[in-house]
Amino acid sequence: MALTVAGTFGLFSACGGSSSSGSGGGGGGGGTSNVQSIAVDGGPVAGQIYPDAAFTSVTVCIPSSSTCQTVSGILIDTGSVGLRLLASAIPSLSLPQLSGSGNTTYYNCVNFVDGSYLWGPVAQADIKMADETARGTSLQLIENPTGFTVPFGCSNGGVNEDTLAALGANGIVGVGPYAQDCGSYCTSQANADIYFTCGPSGPCNSSTITLAQQVTNPIVKFTTDNNGVILELQSVDGAGATDSGSMIFGIGTESNNSLGSVSIFPINTSGTYAGFFTTTFNSQTLNESFIDSGSNGYFFPDSAIPQCSQDPGFYCPANTLNLSAQNTGVNNAQSTVDFSVDNAETLFNNDGGDSAFSNLAGPNGSANCTGVGTCGFDWGLPFFFGRNVFTSIQGQSVPSGTPAAPWWAY
Repeated sequence: MALTVAGTFGLFSACGGSSSSGSGGGGGGGGTSNVQSIAVDGGPVAGQIYPDAAFTSVTVCIPSSSTCQTVSGILIDTGSVGLRLLASAIPSLSLPQLSGSGNTTYYNCVNFVDGSYLWGPVAQADIKMADETARGTSLQLIENPTGFTVPFGCSNGGVNEDTLAALGANGIVGVGPYAQDCGSYCTSQANADIYFTCGPSGPCNSSTITLAQQVTNPIVKFTTDNNGVILELQSVDGAGATDSGSMIFGIGTESNNSLGSVSIFPINTSGTYAGFFTTTFNSQTLNESFIDSGSNGYFFPDSAIPQCSQDPGFYCPANTLNLSAQNTGVNNAQSTVDFSVDNAETLFNNDGGDSAFSNLAGPNGSANCTGVGTCGFDWGLPFFFGRNVFTSIQGQSVPSGTPAAPWWAY
């Protein structure tokens, strides 16, 4: 999963990807038991609207203490793993950072599809959402380093999204289908340029890191309700000022998170297409497809749909298009999804302050998909409107009679 200002950065294999663009407005909040309220409300940046982005709040505490701070405006992302929090959002909270060998600290790097990136130390915190607590959990503190520069292996000459205005959120909570952000890949690949060890004045060296130290999906650290998440959002007819719903923790663990009659789509866990399932669209077999609340539109290859001149990351057809695609899981489960695509610039210019759009879409990958590459369908936030979307986490228990995790279901 890759991320832009209004995209996602799904780290399914070593890292995979979507796209988009945008800005930002308010945030969701609170909850009871295993239910956390969420809102598509424009995001936390005053005077700007982050279109098609679901926000919530998290409470972050110094481990094993009552010294905590609640932060709103956190983007909910089923396409990534772990909490990534602007250090500027918790100025009075000093979280312990993970030390490497010698006098070094572990740092984490995330690269986005538009060339921008996130950089910051790996810290430990107790993370609270609803009545659930993930104790002693690794997260990324997003901040520009002092005493040295971000290594080129991370920045690659791109833009650091280390401010509220640049990121469009106070942070990102990745609740995707994996327990750690890059798993065994980062335990064995010292030159991955995902984790680094840096001294107080540098230098920084790309490094391996243990599973326990990696930025971690907070859900797996909950005492119960720790095998996945359900996002529930109300339907949106075209465009709406806001939308609201719930993030429910656990699948089949409580009376409010049963699967019911959904279809389950297992995710490839090995080989070329690890981290994805298949979408068939317009006679193309898109083997790198995924469901991602952190992307603010449908993103797919279609050279016949004109791209916007002012917002080239989105489609701008002359008239609303009614389309359909078919999703197929590793278990051969199939589902046809009908969706529409409208002119993004018309939506943005005539929205009157709207932040929820059911027909926002843009290009992703090649129109002639063959073999490996960016050849996928990114089912972004519009897919979630009016649906209950389940994400199970690899390695966690699943309800009896269902395939082994990870899988999506809806």
